[in-house]
Amino acid sequence: QVQLVESGGGSVQPGGSLRLSCAASGYIYSRKCIGWFRQAPGKEREGVAGIYVSVDMTDIADSVKGRFTISQDNAKNTVYLQMNSLKPEDTAMYYCAAGGRLGANCGSLTSPGTYNYWGQGTQVTVSS
Repeated sequence: QVQLVESGGGSVQPGGSLRLSCAASGYIYSRKCIGWFRQAPGKEREGVAGIYVSVDMTDIADSVKGRFTISQDNAKNTVYLQMNSLKPEDTAMYYCAAGGRLGANCGSLTSPGTYNYWGQGTQVTVSS
């Protein structure tokens, strides 16, 4: 089992920044891949970024590339999503997800199919 706790959401004006945190615990091989997804009302869930924790390999969706970055603090078992130059279209519920299994690579880091565990989500609202 893996537990995920997201934090850091909130309301910000366009052009502002937020940093989301995802604290992960549980069986280490089941959380070797950590991803961030978002879903706005009436829209499909979108993979935003992901990280293959043990090799520090990352992937960022084209829609946010150049504005969002993903990083990790291994000592805290925490993955961060730094979001800069936020736009109103970034408004969504943001979810942290974990996946992986012993002996296997992560696969696509922005694909929901890579992940088995999901957090409760944290709301991000970008509005003037």
